[in-house]
Amino acid sequence: MITQYLFPAEPRDFPQRRNLRTLLRALHILAGGVLLGGHIFHQPDPLLIPWLWFAVGTGAALMATDLYASFSILLEMRGLIIIIKLLLLIVAAIYPAMITLALITIILIGGISSHMPGSFRHRVLFLKGRFASDCRSG
Repeated sequence: MITQYLFPAEPRDFPQRRNLRTLLRALHILAGGVLLGGHIFHQPDPLLIPWLWFAVGTGAALMATDLYASFSILLEMRGLIIIIKLLLLIVAAIYPAMITLALITIILIGGISSHMPGSFRHRVLFLKGRFASDCRSG
C-alpha cells in the first residue's frame, strides 16, 4: 500500500545522512544570507538570481532527504513551518516590493524554528497517532 511507503514504521536512512544534511543546511543558510544581503544593499537582480536558485535548490534537497525518510514531516510542526516559508516566497514573487521583508521573515522563522526544542518541532499536528514521526536530529 502506498501509505506504508510514504509513512514507513521506521524512518528510512542512508549512509552519511547527517553529514549531507549538515552540509546542505550550511549552504542553504549561506545562499539565503547572500540573497537577503543583496536585497538589503540593492544589488541588481541578475546578480541575485543564482543565489535564489541556490537557496531553492539546497532547500529542496533538504526537503527531499526528509521526504525520503518519511512523509510524516508534512504532518509535523516543522513541515508547517516549511510551507509557511514557501508561501512567503510566493508572496514575494507576486509582490516584489515585499522581497526584503519576506526574506527577513523567512530567515527569522528558520533560525527560531531550528533552535526550538525537538518536542515542539517534531510535534505531529495532523493525523496524530496514525504515523511515526522522524524525531532524529540533523
